[in-house]
Amino acid sequence: MQFSIDSSPHVQGGNDVQRVMGQVLLALLPGTLALWWYFGWGVVINIGIAGLTAVLSEWVVLRLRGRDPRPAIADLSALVTAWLLALALPPLLPWWQTVIGSAFAIVLVKQLFGGLGYNPFNPAMAAYALLLISFPADMTHWLLPSVLSQHSVSFGEAWQTIFQGKQALGPTWDMISGATPLGHMRTELSQNHMISEIRRSPVWGDFGGRGWEWVGNWFLLGGLFLVWRGVISWRIPASMLGALLLVAGLFWAIDAQTHPFPAFHLFSGGAILGAFFIATDPVTASTTPRGQLIYGALIGLLVFVIRSWGGYPDAVAFSVLLMNMAAPTIDHYTQPRVFGAREDEHG
Repeated sequence: MQFSIDSSPHVQGGNDVQRVMGQVLLALLPGTLALWWYFGWGVVINIGIAGLTAVLSEWVVLRLRGRDPRPAIADLSALVTAWLLALALPPLLPWWQTVIGSAFAIVLVKQLFGGLGYNPFNPAMAAYALLLISFPADMTHWLLPSVLSQHSVSFGEAWQTIFQGKQALGPTWDMISGATPLGHMRTELSQNHMISEIRRSPVWGDFGGRGWEWVGNWFLLGGLFLVWRGVISWRIPASMLGALLLVAGLFWAIDAQTHPFPAFHLFSGGAILGAFFIATDPVTASTTPRGQLIYGALIGLLVFVIRSWGGYPDAVAFSVLLMNMAAPTIDHYTQPRVFGAREDEHG
């Protein structure tokens, strides 16, 4: 009697790429809805533009490579990349810049290296860095949250502005747009204003920018959902946010008039989104338990350094990309010891 012999794995787990990516998209919903609530319909339109571009780009590249694009598109990884990129973009960014960023993420950062699992850099953050360096004026000019501007941008206004330019809003544009809280803080400190003076502005809430605090809270909720579901490990977000708070707290204790309260760094930019949804990318992040703690902590340290003394206010994208390069080395030196092996064999 002949028996068929299959290669491992012989026991299949309940997770696959599509299921994991689906849970990531589900976890992104609370923060996405908060962004929509405070910053209007441009957030949703950006997601649509980036998502459509990502799917089409992946389909074209895989067809050119002679491969069936349906499995790659069905695993939702391209949609996750596009969604994360769109969340990081200003809500009324010109449509063609979103298209460039999304296509760059899929074609050059992901598929050029062989597709999912082979890319050395986080595609969404690489695309964000490209757009920030190429179009700094557009990328650093955000809408004010509706609680400050008292104007909620409608779907029609957002659509016309994204596809026709700022002239669609006319004089209203200058009244409802401005720098992000991180950019505003950076500008004011560069003019030798004290923190106590800067925080008198109505743009500030309890810790960070008004509106931005609640966006961070809802992304935190989604991130904790991913930890609870076992989709991501707690080590990277905990070490990243912990290191950021620790070093920010140290400088705040030294001089509270030139360094903001540590929680400001968590609730005024992309730190929480980056910690749970970007730095934890299983392809580009460290994979060993000790390595993940080191990897996350170094990202948190870099975020503070670049925000405080670098040329870009938020810094999450650049910090993640720099540590993507270091992840293989970190994993090499933090491999867990094999049970029963001698120290001179695996130490």
